[in-house]
Amino acid sequence: MRTVVVTPAPPRSRAPARRGAGAFVRALARACGRDPAATIGVVFTAAVVVAAVAGPALLTRDPIAVAMGQRLQPPGAMFPLGTDELGRDILTRIVHGARSSVLTAILVIFSAAAFGAIVGGIAGYAGGAIDNVAMRTVDLLMAFPYLILAMIIAFALGPGLTSTAIALAIVWWPSYARLVRGLVLVLRQHLFVEAARAMGARTSRVLGLHILPHCWPALIVRITTDLGFAIIAGASLSFIGLGPQPPDPDWGAMISNARHYVMAAWWYGLFPGLALFVAVMGFSLLGDALHDVGEPRLGGRG
Repeated sequence: MRTVVVTPAPPRSRAPARRGAGAFVRALARACGRDPAATIGVVFTAAVVVAAVAGPALLTRDPIAVAMGQRLQPPGAMFPLGTDELGRDILTRIVHGARSSVLTAILVIFSAAAFGAIVGGIAGYAGGAIDNVAMRTVDLLMAFPYLILAMIIAFALGPGLTSTAIALAIVWWPSYARLVRGLVLVLRQHLFVEAARAMGARTSRVLGLHILPHCWPALIVRITTDLGFAIIAGASLSFIGLGPQPPDPDWGAMISNARHYVMAAWWYGLFPGLALFVAVMGFSLLGDALHDVGEPRLGGRG
């Protein structure tokens, strides 16, 4: 998990600043114009999202139907990306696998971000014993390599898509708790928070309306970047048999099965691997672009 550090800008007023969607899109478009990598990130991300949302409805082939007469067919007019050892169309399985991969990553990251933001926000604002207990728990979970810990949890829960999502969410939330705690420690010192306290605002109101909304720019950048890493983490668990079970299409499982046909069918593992590369690269570059949009004083990557 790559850590993206974003320092919150000092708020100019008690109310959280809100940028319109139009201004945000224009700023992102300017970032794409300055940096080709940002454009690549937007294009790759859009391609993956479109494939996940609309792809299964556009492709008529059944992703799990077996056709032994068409097994290990090379790419051609009938099968643009070839077939696997059971005669299933690889293009269709990649597109259907995109839906499960993307939806699982979204579920994992947003669940981890929500829970981590709550824990980190309370710990940073309350301090004292609550902060110590919360951060020692975070330190304990982050002491383990996240993928190994996710494997252990997924193995204990049993193989399957639900187990994969739960395992990854458990190992991902501590990083969000630490990020939000650091932001809250800075934000709670500003005058608009002191003013809210002086007016008698409850702790939940101060956190929910005056502090946490200012953490969203940093969280959005982190979430976008982590989506790609969640996809590859889910594929890693599927690669060792802990993810979605056959015959459900999944990129990691397809790459794992392709190991046995490297010499006879080069296309079998190549195209699922390229799909995984496009997804991870797209979300990572989009996250960098959003970081530049949210931090204009950095002046891009230079």
